[in-house]
Amino acid sequence: MTFLRAAICCLLAFAVLSFGAVEEWSQAVLGVGASVLLVLWAIWQYRQRAEQISVPAAFLPLCAFTCVVLVQLVFHLTTSSYYTRADLQLLLTYLIILFLMAQAYSRRGHWRGFVWFLMTLGFAVSIFGILQQFTFNGNLYWFRVMRSGGLPFGPYVNRNHFAGFAEIIIPMALVPLVLGKVRRERLFLVALFAVVPIVALLLCASRGGIVSFVVQMAILFLLLIVRRVQGKHMIVGGMVVLCAMLAVSWIGIQQVLARFSDVQALEVSSGKRAAMRAGTWRLFLDHPLLGTGLGTFETVFPPYDSLYDGKIVNYAHNDYLQALAETGVIGGLCCGWFLGLVLRNALQGIAEPGSSFGQALNLSGLVSCSGILVHSLVDFNLHIPANALLFFISAHLATVRLQPNDPVLAGSPPQG
Repeated sequence: MTFLRAAICCLLAFAVLSFGAVEEWSQAVLGVGASVLLVLWAIWQYRQRAEQISVPAAFLPLCAFTCVVLVQLVFHLTTSSYYTRADLQLLLTYLIILFLMAQAYSRRGHWRGFVWFLMTLGFAVSIFGILQQFTFNGNLYWFRVMRSGGLPFGPYVNRNHFAGFAEIIIPMALVPLVLGKVRRERLFLVALFAVVPIVALLLCASRGGIVSFVVQMAILFLLLIVRRVQGKHMIVGGMVVLCAMLAVSWIGIQQVLARFSDVQALEVSSGKRAAMRAGTWRLFLDHPLLGTGLGTFETVFPPYDSLYDGKIVNYAHNDYLQALAETGVIGGLCCGWFLGLVLRNALQGIAEPGSSFGQALNLSGLVSCSGILVHSLVDFNLHIPANALLFFISAHLATVRLQPNDPVLAGSPPQG
């Protein structure tokens, strides 16, 4: 299983670094890689004659949503079989990776290593984004020409999507700090892994990202109060956020504010966003039961565009409304089932006595999910494969239960 865990981490890193896996070639690599891993796992299971299979808590509603999309395809209820099939392939890729994670990660030692991987990935991508921000020559990675333009940050063409990535990664380091689950000798390193992504998030000048981060911190603060976490640990978390803000001020607050104003002038206006939301709602009302087909929004939206500006509308900039428009009430119920299940299981895990590491894992996943869910009100992070995959993995972290007889390595910390 060590190979399987390493391969999953490689796929995640590839998805993020390949521009968020938004291009067909990167999605193909992701899909083929996941399929190969599934076959190798099945062969290993057969040779080991293993009978135990773990099913993720949120797997069933995702399978139900997949069945809705299959019905759209089989019964020709989609306006574009091509786009629906393409999105279905991505959905199956997410399901495969989520299923494999449930098989490969069971012991707390496995999860500890995965959390360190996520923190390291977030730190490295954030450093890259900050460096690129101040040495930007108009190309991604300084050599990839953006033929359709964009507002890049790090490997993402759209800085709002880097913000979505940061929202998922930051709690992986911040939550163990505020819970006091980090060894003293590792405190500085984990704090650094939290500070740098926060600095990058502020520098990327994403309004939705910053608001979502503030909501995340509010949710985390409320949950910590409920759990009666010691004040000194909460102060550590506050110091981390303060250090990030001081770092941004040191870089030059006027420069950051000027960049923020310049970036927002290039984005979709608030009036256009409101018109897109209204048009998407009308689209849903015209196709209330099963929607127009997953992935078909771009092809069906033009007649509903009440504020046409000559540009193609790819997404509704509201993942909830777009999900309703593309999959109808039935798809929406599956999404609600998924979110309700994640929230219930996460809160139960946080409240359960026992493994403090398991509670930290559940809380990290829940806070990560909350950031993306808030940001999804004004953007389309869940249509970026890398961020969508990280979201589903965060949902798995929020609901995972460690084996009660899982041995703890001698001398190893509960987290960090």
